[in-house]
Amino acid sequence: MLVSDRVQDLLSRERVLLADLQAFLETQGAPLGAVEYARQAVRSLDESFLLVVVGEFNAGKSSFVNALLGASVLPEGVTPTTDRIYVLVHGDQPGQMEPTRDPFVSRLTYPLPSLEGVALVDTPGTNAIIRQHQALTEGFLPRADLVLFLTSADRPFTESERQFLALAARWGRSVILVVNKADLLETQAQREQVREFVETGARGVLGLTPPVFLISARGEQRGGDPGFYALREVLKMRLSETERTRLKLQSPLGTAAEILGGEEARAEAARKTLTEDQSILRDLEAQRERHGVTMLGELDGQLNRLGRLLSEFEVRADRFIDDKLRFGNLRGLLNSRELEEQFRREAVADLPGAIDRQFGSMIDRFVETNLHFWEDVQAFLIHRQPSSEVARTRFSYDRGALLEGIAGSAREHLEATTEHELGRQLSRDAEDALKGAVGGLAGGIGIGATLGALIGASAVDFTGGILAGLTLGSLGLFVLPNKRLQAHRQLRQKVEGLREALERIIRREYEREQERADARLRDAISPYTRFTEQERTRLESAQTRAAELRARLETLQTEVKALG
Repeated sequence: MLVSDRVQDLLSRERVLLADLQAFLETQGAPLGAVEYARQAVRSLDESFLLVVVGEFNAGKSSFVNALLGASVLPEGVTPTTDRIYVLVHGDQPGQMEPTRDPFVSRLTYPLPSLEGVALVDTPGTNAIIRQHQALTEGFLPRADLVLFLTSADRPFTESERQFLALAARWGRSVILVVNKADLLETQAQREQVREFVETGARGVLGLTPPVFLISARGEQRGGDPGFYALREVLKMRLSETERTRLKLQSPLGTAAEILGGEEARAEAARKTLTEDQSILRDLEAQRERHGVTMLGELDGQLNRLGRLLSEFEVRADRFIDDKLRFGNLRGLLNSRELEEQFRREAVADLPGAIDRQFGSMIDRFVETNLHFWEDVQAFLIHRQPSSEVARTRFSYDRGALLEGIAGSAREHLEATTEHELGRQLSRDAEDALKGAVGGLAGGIGIGATLGALIGASAVDFTGGILAGLTLGSLGLFVLPNKRLQAHRQLRQKVEGLREALERIIRREYEREQERADARLRDAISPYTRFTEQERTRLESAQTRAAELRARLETLQTEVKALG
């Protein structure tokens, strides 16, 4: 490299820029590949100038390289003969192979003065059956300082070649287009037609018209080719000390531009992902509120059905009182045990079982509605996959871990919230409350049995009171009507107390369970909420830093371009 004071200044500033870019990428948690490209860009400043030959399999690259060097350095054939990258450098020992740090890259020396200061790189063919060959070539492309892009006159500028040239353009590489096997074109008109076709295609990809040379490697090897002579003259100019210096400084800047652009695209994708996530989390919160309203509506409906059961019992009990507490049933009134049994059979009837079934129905509906909500939460997480731009970044990994935490909470809730568990909790709390209201009831006997005991106690209350007043000395015409009214009042009070107690218990349990579900969702989402806030701050800072790096990069690119 021709190192003047001006070049030394550019070189120093470029090293600092590339080091800052690498540090920026590491801080942002960029993909390891991007960080490695930045690291390689710094190393490339100390490497030889790399003139890289690329092209499709069977385009005649090895023949072209041998013709360019004027010696049979590389094997030629109709099958893929290059399965690795050969870096040809000037050396005293012909054909000496030297290993490199990369197992797929071999360093080959040859005593050729034309290679002094330049490393000529022969790459495997693209669009070959062996896909690893294309991967090797594409991976080496960011290291190129000047690209000789080889196509064939019998199938010029194929779709795969267009895609590969677009990749070279992305990395900001200088390209010279070479059309080999031009001897297959019989007329000048055909040659011009091919030249125009290749130029048009390249212009569409690169946005400019690179030089295009129609050559015949076979013709050059057999005595000389005019196209090859023209190509050599251009290469002499492009490989001069001044031009090599400019290209050597320009290539890492092209790499930096591509890497920085990729990080800016990833940051924008991350911002978009965060915005979408926050919107969906707000939707989940709104859905949670709607879920609460739905549950209250469901609860009201279930309580109304429970109220109807108690009302039906009340009607049967009223009928029983009117039927039994009358003068025509004096004999029956004297047998309190039989009276209680009749009350249980005729008035209480299946009320305990109906209450149990109603409780079961309420629990089923509560669990079903709650589980549907958490299934929706899981569905949100399953479909919130990151975009391809951020798929392998630290942002994606951190975000994925936090979303998995929410998914774990959803799974835990779905597994823990079962009909059996919730039913046991409701039954236990209901029994505790009813024991407080009635007193002395055995625990663990089921809601219906508990209610049966409570209602049985009510029967003892009014039948016992009636019997206490039915003595021979106090029996009068108005005793039974008064006792009947008293029994009705006691029944109303007991049923109303029972209704209020059950509603209070059920509402309390619904509210408790809903609070537990809400708290679990808030606890699960809060780490991700904090993450989004932190990421927004980080991305805003990164945007400022990226803009500063971009400004320095563009300034250097302008100054390096002015060297030529």
